[in-house]
Amino acid sequence: MTLHFSVLASGSTGNAFYIGTNKTKLLVDAGLSGKKIDQLLSDVNVKTQDLDGILVTHEHSDHIKGVGIVARKYNLPVYANPKTWEAMEPHIGKLQNEQKFHFEMESVKTLGDLDIESFGVSHDAADPMFYIFHHEGKKVSMLTDTGYVSERMKKTVENSNAILFESNHDVGMLQMGGYPWNIKRRILSDKGHVSNEDAAVAMLDVIGDQTKHIYLGHLSQDNNMVDLARMSVEQILKKHDVGVGEQLTLEDTSPTKPTAMCYV
Repeated sequence: MTLHFSVLASGSTGNAFYIGTNKTKLLVDAGLSGKKIDQLLSDVNVKTQDLDGILVTHEHSDHIKGVGIVARKYNLPVYANPKTWEAMEPHIGKLQNEQKFHFEMESVKTLGDLDIESFGVSHDAADPMFYIFHHEGKKVSMLTDTGYVSERMKKTVENSNAILFESNHDVGMLQMGGYPWNIKRRILSDKGHVSNEDAAVAMLDVIGDQTKHIYLGHLSQDNNMVDLARMSVEQILKKHDVGVGEQLTLEDTSPTKPTAMCYV
């Protein structure tokens, strides 16, 4: 079994991502209840007690809600950068010191047979960062919860075999929707979330010969729709001769159901 993963849940109500090899099994974020995390992992035939650790991207509750519960129940190590630890610790309950590990921004950490690279994003959190997983020449990247995709971010995730990519909102739906203006402004800002169109334009710079799967992630339940996100992204990619369905597949994600296990 090679590098494999499932987007367990993705959206503003909770996020969790599983990635593993024959030897190493990791959870990235646990933004749902401990019971729901157990169920989502079980749905893709992974036992929570077999995990080797939890990586945290940032301290927003839709990413850390179940971190403390799962870590305590299964005695798992938790990895986050120092500022994220400081911000999330009051919200996850007490963990033993031997469960707490620092994973510095812009660094590489090896856990088992996975090399994991961290990189910063632009979001209204203490020190938000996401991860790229390397194993035997394969590369899987996560890039959500960012207000824009910088050249540096693009360079970091380019030519991944698979990418979880933020496609948070449709700008028209957000502008016409019922959110208060200050929330709309936050989402549209450089520290908010990436729209469907901006996601697609950024993808043009990161899709390479090895890129076979792009998962559209962190869709807003109020300001987006699964079909709309896919259609908007597909339209822009096809316009620039990126063969969706031939060269690569666009995959949907859900806030409540895991994606089928993907092997790269």
